[in-house]
Amino acid sequence: MQDKQKEEKQEEEKPRIKPIIEAADSLSLGISMVVAVAMGVGIGYLLRSLTSVAWLFWVGVAIGIAGALLNVYKAYAKQYKVFDDLSKEPRYAIKKKLQDDDEDDEDYGEKKY
Repeated sequence: MQDKQKEEKQEEEKPRIKPIIEAADSLSLGISMVVAVAMGVGIGYLLRSLTSVAWLFWVGVAIGIAGALLNVYKAYAKQYKVFDDLSKEPRYAIKKKLQDDDEDDEDYGEKKY
C-alpha cells in the first residue's frame, strides 16, 4: 500500500520538476559561456606568465571564446532536435495540399458575370 502511495507521489512531482530542470538548462548556457571565457583568460594568463610571451594571453582568450561558441552550438543542436521531433508529431504536421480542385481553378480564372 505504501509503495503505491510513493509511486503516486513521484508521478505528481514529475510534472512540477520538469519545467524547473528545463529552465535551469537554459540558464546554464549563459553561465557556461562566461565560465568558458574566464577559463580561456586563465589559460592565457598562465601561458603568458610561464613563457613570458605576451601574445599567448590572447591565444587563451581565443580558446575561451571558441569554447563558448561550442557551447552555443551544442545548445542549438539540442533545441533543433527537440523542435524537429515536435514537428513530426501528427498534431503539428502540416497537411499536404490536395491535388488541383476544379473549384480552385475558378477562383483564379477570368470572371464571367
